[in-house]
Amino acid sequence: MQHIFAWPYRAILAFLIWTGVRPWQLTMLSLILNVLTGWQILQGNWLVAGILLWVAGLCDVFDGSVARQRGEAKRSGAFLDSVLDRVSDMILFSCLFWNLAAKGETVQAALALVTLIVSLSVSQIRAEAEAVGVQLTEGLFQRLERFLALLVGLLIPGTMPIVLVVLAALGAFTMVQRGFSALTQA
Repeated sequence: MQHIFAWPYRAILAFLIWTGVRPWQLTMLSLILNVLTGWQILQGNWLVAGILLWVAGLCDVFDGSVARQRGEAKRSGAFLDSVLDRVSDMILFSCLFWNLAAKGETVQAALALVTLIVSLSVSQIRAEAEAVGVQLTEGLFQRLERFLALLVGLLIPGTMPIVLVVLAALGAFTMVQRGFSALTQA
């Protein structure tokens, strides 16, 4: 897969560098697009939400690459990106919870809430581990996998119930996996 996407990735990156776009602009655009995605989820426009999420994900992928290519990679930029990624997760899964709860789909709404809690916990465990000097990179189901799963749930009708089960279960597994890894390394 890496070979298939290498050329389009490099072409998009070259275009972004050529336009003079700054990494923080891509980070903020990603956040704005995630807010719009959340709004579309609330409205029940899941296809539009999926398309917006895909574009937001592209911005999120390219902000770090643009920073590295422009020689502007800084800890402050990585910090901002990480915080806004958490905010985006909160927006998306809160809106999904709200939509499903309003429709009376309580099991799916509960799974969306569990996914929100688990996704924040996975990130928090990593942050706390790094604060005490333990580097954590492992995790079966991290942000990219959550993004792809949610994308499938939004773009393919009828898949959201299964996607939510996968998100909650594999996210919980990742949380336990990271917690165990942090404890054994500390």
